[in-house]
Amino acid sequence: MKVLISGAGIGGLSAALCLLHHGCEVAICERAEKLDDIGAGIQLPPNAMRVFAALGLDGALTARAFKPTALEARMGRSGRQLFTIPLEDAAAQPRWGAPYLHIHRADYIAVLEAALRARAPDALHLGAEVSGYSQTEESVRAHLADDRTLSGDALIAADGIHSRIQGQILGPQQPRFTGSMAWRATVPMPLLEQKSAADKPRPTACVWMGPGRHCVTYQLRGGALANFVGVVECDETLDGTYEAAESWAARGTPAQAIADFKDWHPTLTGLLTEATELYRWALFDRKPLPKWVDGRVALLGDAAHPMLPFMAQGAAMAVEDAWAVARALTNSLTGKNGAPQNIEPALTAYQHQRHARTARVQAGSRANAKTFHRRSRVSQIGTYAPMWLVDKLAPALIYQSQDWLYGYDVTYDDAYDKIEAGS
Repeated sequence: MKVLISGAGIGGLSAALCLLHHGCEVAICERAEKLDDIGAGIQLPPNAMRVFAALGLDGALTARAFKPTALEARMGRSGRQLFTIPLEDAAAQPRWGAPYLHIHRADYIAVLEAALRARAPDALHLGAEVSGYSQTEESVRAHLADDRTLSGDALIAADGIHSRIQGQILGPQQPRFTGSMAWRATVPMPLLEQKSAADKPRPTACVWMGPGRHCVTYQLRGGALANFVGVVECDETLDGTYEAAESWAARGTPAQAIADFKDWHPTLTGLLTEATELYRWALFDRKPLPKWVDGRVALLGDAAHPMLPFMAQGAAMAVEDAWAVARALTNSLTGKNGAPQNIEPALTAYQHQRHARTARVQAGSRANAKTFHRRSRVSQIGTYAPMWLVDKLAPALIYQSQDWLYGYDVTYDDAYDKIEAGS
């Protein structure tokens, strides 16, 4: 079976590697001329690491990542801790089957690209933008912007939130502006050495909550970099198209960022003061799509289920998708001599298997935006006081609340049956 893939981000590269692992041939098209370092930190949770363990890439990713000591939540101004989930090997890793890591997106992509080139040297086509597709009963063709075409048995669209292929399947999908703007920055840790220990970024994945805004801090590259992501509700009116407003390459100024987090904890204001490059973009919300599949074509990752970044699961869901679609397609090899058969039913089964879980993560991400941004004193007490009490009195409940997310193993054949049974 030959599978075409549009997009060489985390989802597309993961799909290529999973398909190769399952015995397929792949051709992956990426419009960029090179896979560069746009982006910053990404949280790499256990549910995604299970896939990379199955692919033999967990060691390479761990070597370039940072292993946090805990997940925690704090109040944005005072720094008061609300809860903590220790991630030491004795606690979380045996429970969830894999480590929880932080990794720079550039390092993440580099590991996946190197693995792809080692396993299929000619599979990656750079400077090749897929603008659409056509298909027959026997094959599918990817049409490139330069008028070339590639033919295969199936086409996987991992081309992101502004997916051309999604648009062809479903027509224009206008998202809703959430009213929030997101910030991101990375700062070398040596620039923060003069700060007190209490004011340095912690070796944790820390959510800082406050009225109408929140941020997340963690470390990268073995502790050499501090990563900052912030989200602020605003009354801003967007100019131009949402595609431009939603671009990760859009920049902001230090003055804007510092004003947005004025009077917040010194850990946060100190990071923003030292940041030389700050990126700022609009956050849009989208409902779960009703359809991911058109014949021999299927959506994956953000093209299928774009979500707000409030559970740090967007890339992880794409990685899970990658294994699921590869397994579904290879299960369709029922014809003579292994000839690909039943492609559309296989892709429909993939959508059915993945839709409920990704919709749940989308809904959870949307709900977290409200949880993180409580404005009134009453709503803060009603939300954050129970978190603090559970952390003090019944910390095991916090682990249990995350089991459905981090303990999920898409590489296990009966994983969906386990989830549906509630185990």
